[in-house]
Amino acid sequence: MSAQPDPAVGAARPAAPVLNVANALTVLRLVLVPVFFALTVASRLVHAELRMAATTVFVVASLTDFVDGWIARTLDLVTTFGKVADPIADKALTGTALVLLSWYGHLPWWVTVVILVREIGITVLRFGVIHREVIVASWGGKVKTALQILAISWYLWPFPPRLQPVGAVLMALAVGVTVVTGVDYVVRALRRRRTVRPSR
Repeated sequence: MSAQPDPAVGAARPAAPVLNVANALTVLRLVLVPVFFALTVASRLVHAELRMAATTVFVVASLTDFVDGWIARTLDLVTTFGKVADPIADKALTGTALVLLSWYGHLPWWVTVVILVREIGITVLRFGVIHREVIVASWGGKVKTALQILAISWYLWPFPPRLQPVGAVLMALAVGVTVVTGVDYVVRALRRRRTVRPSR
Protein backbone atom coordinates (compact mmCIF):
# COMPACT_ATOMS: atom_id res chain seq x y z
CA MET A 1 0.00 0.00 0.00
CA SER A 2 1.50 3.29 -1.07
CA ALA A 3 1.77 6.13 1.40
CA GLN A 4 -0.65 8.97 0.95
CA PRO A 5 1.03 12.32 0.09
CA ASP A 6 1.04 14.86 2.81
CA PRO A 7 -1.25 17.72 1.64
CA ALA A 8 0.90 20.18 3.60
CA VAL A 9 3.95 19.42 1.45
CA GLY A 10 4.35 22.03 -1.25
CA ALA A 11 1.52 24.12 0.13
CA ALA A 12 2.01 27.83 0.09
CA ARG A 13 3.21 29.25 3.38
CA PRO A 14 0.50 31.42 4.94
CA ALA A 15 1.23 35.12 4.75
CA ALA A 16 2.28 36.80 7.97
CA PRO A 17 -0.39 39.08 9.48
CA VAL A 18 0.19 42.81 9.01
CA LEU A 19 -0.68 43.39 12.66
CA ASN A 20 2.37 41.87 14.33
CA VAL A 21 5.08 42.84 16.81
CA ALA A 22 7.69 43.66 14.17
CA ASN A 23 5.41 46.05 12.30
CA ALA A 24 4.25 47.60 15.58
CA LEU A 25 7.87 48.48 16.39
CA THR A 26 8.28 49.99 12.93
CA VAL A 27 5.19 52.14 13.47
CA LEU A 28 6.53 53.13 16.89
CA ARG A 29 9.72 54.32 15.23
CA LEU A 30 7.69 56.43 12.81
CA VAL A 31 5.70 57.92 15.69
CA LEU A 32 8.88 58.77 17.59
CA VAL A 33 10.30 60.79 14.67
CA PRO A 34 8.09 63.86 15.29
CA VAL A 35 8.67 63.49 19.04
CA PHE A 36 12.41 63.57 18.44
CA PHE A 37 12.03 66.51 16.07
CA ALA A 38 9.99 68.51 18.59
CA LEU A 39 12.44 67.89 21.44
CA THR A 40 15.46 68.78 19.30
CA VAL A 41 13.90 72.00 17.97
CA ALA A 42 12.80 72.96 21.49
CA SER A 43 16.35 72.44 22.72
CA ARG A 44 17.93 74.27 19.76
CA LEU A 45 20.81 71.99 20.70
CA VAL A 46 21.78 74.31 23.54
CA HIS A 47 19.39 73.22 26.31
CA ALA A 48 21.14 70.28 27.98
CA GLU A 49 18.10 68.54 29.48
CA LEU A 50 16.09 68.69 26.27
CA ARG A 51 19.10 67.50 24.28
CA MET A 52 19.38 64.49 26.57
CA ALA A 53 15.68 63.78 26.15
CA ALA A 54 15.96 64.07 22.36
CA THR A 55 18.97 61.77 22.34
CA THR A 56 17.14 59.20 24.45
CA VAL A 57 14.19 59.19 22.05
CA PHE A 58 16.57 58.89 19.09
CA VAL A 59 18.41 55.93 20.62
CA VAL A 60 15.20 54.12 21.61
CA ALA A 61 13.76 54.64 18.12
CA SER A 62 17.02 53.47 16.52
CA LEU A 63 17.12 50.30 18.62
CA THR A 64 13.67 49.33 17.36
CA ASP A 65 15.25 49.07 13.91
CA PHE A 66 17.47 46.21 15.07
CA VAL A 67 14.73 44.54 17.10
CA ASP A 68 11.92 44.64 14.54
CA GLY A 69 14.11 43.17 11.81
CA TRP A 70 15.30 40.37 14.07
CA ILE A 71 11.75 39.56 15.17
CA ALA A 72 10.43 39.61 11.61
CA ARG A 73 13.10 37.18 10.38
CA THR A 74 13.10 34.92 13.45
CA LEU A 75 9.32 34.57 13.72
CA ASP A 76 8.71 34.68 9.96
CA LEU A 77 6.70 37.90 10.23
CA VAL A 78 8.03 39.57 7.10
CA THR A 79 5.24 41.51 5.36
CA THR A 80 5.00 43.87 2.40
CA PHE A 81 4.09 46.65 4.82
CA GLY A 82 7.24 45.99 6.81
CA LYS A 83 9.41 45.91 3.69
CA VAL A 84 8.14 49.37 2.72
CA ALA A 85 7.65 51.04 6.11
CA ASP A 86 10.90 49.88 7.73
CA PRO A 87 13.34 51.69 5.41
CA ILE A 88 11.08 54.76 5.35
CA ALA A 89 11.11 54.89 9.15
CA ASP A 90 14.89 54.45 9.21
CA LYS A 91 15.56 57.24 6.74
CA ALA A 92 13.00 59.55 8.34
CA LEU A 93 14.70 59.21 11.73
CA THR A 94 18.28 59.44 10.49
CA GLY A 95 17.49 62.18 7.99
CA THR A 96 15.69 64.30 10.57
CA ALA A 97 18.62 64.01 12.97
CA LEU A 98 21.24 64.87 10.35
CA VAL A 99 19.32 67.84 8.95
CA LEU A 100 18.75 69.27 12.43
CA LEU A 101 22.41 68.82 13.38
CA SER A 102 23.44 70.69 10.23
CA TRP A 103 20.72 73.32 10.65
CA TYR A 104 21.99 74.21 14.11
CA GLY A 105 25.61 74.26 12.97
CA HIS A 106 26.83 71.11 14.69
CA LEU A 107 27.51 69.12 11.52
CA PRO A 108 28.76 70.21 8.07
CA TRP A 109 26.03 70.13 5.45
CA TRP A 110 28.14 68.07 3.07
CA VAL A 111 28.10 65.19 5.57
CA THR A 112 24.32 65.28 5.73
CA VAL A 113 24.03 65.45 1.94
CA VAL A 114 26.42 62.53 1.34
CA ILE A 115 24.66 60.26 3.83
CA LEU A 116 21.15 61.16 2.70
CA VAL A 117 21.95 60.76 -1.00
CA ARG A 118 23.32 57.29 -0.27
CA GLU A 119 20.43 56.28 1.99
CA ILE A 120 17.67 57.60 -0.27
CA GLY A 121 19.33 56.15 -3.36
CA ILE A 122 19.63 52.68 -1.85
CA THR A 123 16.05 52.86 -0.57
CA VAL A 124 14.80 53.67 -4.09
CA LEU A 125 16.86 50.77 -5.42
CA ARG A 126 15.34 48.44 -2.82
CA PHE A 127 11.84 49.50 -3.78
CA GLY A 128 12.73 48.75 -7.39
CA VAL A 129 13.43 45.08 -6.62
CA ILE A 130 11.12 44.60 -3.64
CA HIS A 131 8.52 42.75 -5.74
CA ARG A 132 11.12 40.16 -6.73
CA GLU A 133 13.32 39.76 -3.67
CA VAL A 134 14.80 41.40 -0.60
CA ILE A 135 18.55 41.94 -0.66
CA VAL A 136 19.56 41.18 2.92
CA ALA A 137 21.67 43.80 4.64
CA SER A 138 25.34 42.85 4.67
CA TRP A 139 27.55 42.80 7.73
CA GLY A 140 28.98 46.10 6.53
CA GLY A 141 25.49 47.55 6.29
CA LYS A 142 24.85 46.68 9.92
CA VAL A 143 28.14 48.29 10.93
CA LYS A 144 27.16 51.36 8.92
CA THR A 145 23.86 51.65 10.75
CA ALA A 146 25.51 51.20 14.15
CA LEU A 147 28.15 53.84 13.37
CA GLN A 148 25.53 56.32 12.17
CA ILE A 149 23.47 55.85 15.32
CA LEU A 150 26.53 56.17 17.56
CA ALA A 151 27.88 59.24 15.75
CA ILE A 152 24.53 61.05 15.65
CA SER A 153 23.88 60.24 19.31
CA TRP A 154 27.29 61.62 20.24
CA TYR A 155 26.54 64.88 18.43
CA LEU A 156 23.11 65.15 20.06
CA TRP A 157 24.23 64.51 23.63
CA PRO A 158 25.60 67.59 25.47
CA PHE A 159 29.14 66.29 25.94
CA PRO A 160 31.77 68.72 27.24
CA PRO A 161 33.92 70.42 24.55
CA ARG A 162 36.92 68.19 25.22
CA LEU A 163 34.96 65.14 24.08
CA GLN A 164 33.48 66.68 20.92
CA PRO A 165 36.38 65.51 18.68
CA VAL A 166 35.27 61.94 19.40
CA GLY A 167 32.02 62.70 17.59
CA ALA A 168 33.92 63.96 14.54
CA VAL A 169 35.92 60.72 14.38
CA LEU A 170 32.79 58.59 14.71
CA MET A 171 31.04 60.58 12.01
CA ALA A 172 34.03 60.30 9.67
CA LEU A 173 33.94 56.52 10.12
CA ALA A 174 30.18 56.50 9.57
CA VAL A 175 30.49 58.49 6.33
CA GLY A 176 33.26 56.24 5.02
CA VAL A 177 31.40 53.01 5.75
CA THR A 178 28.17 54.54 4.41
CA VAL A 179 29.75 55.28 1.03
CA VAL A 180 31.58 51.92 0.77
CA THR A 181 28.50 49.86 1.68
CA GLY A 182 26.39 51.92 -0.72
CA VAL A 183 28.68 51.02 -3.60
CA ASP A 184 28.70 47.38 -2.46
CA TYR A 185 24.90 47.29 -2.38
CA VAL A 186 24.64 48.66 -5.92
CA VAL A 187 27.16 46.10 -7.19
CA ARG A 188 25.29 43.22 -5.51
CA ALA A 189 21.98 44.43 -6.92
CA LEU A 190 23.39 44.63 -10.45
CA ARG A 191 24.87 41.13 -10.16
CA ARG A 192 21.56 39.70 -8.97
CA ARG A 193 19.74 41.45 -11.79
CA ARG A 194 22.04 39.83 -14.37
CA THR A 195 21.59 36.45 -12.69
CA VAL A 196 17.78 36.50 -12.69
CA ARG A 197 17.40 38.18 -16.09
CA PRO A 198 15.45 35.75 -18.30
CA SER A 199 17.23 34.42 -21.38
CA ARG A 200 15.83 35.30 -24.79
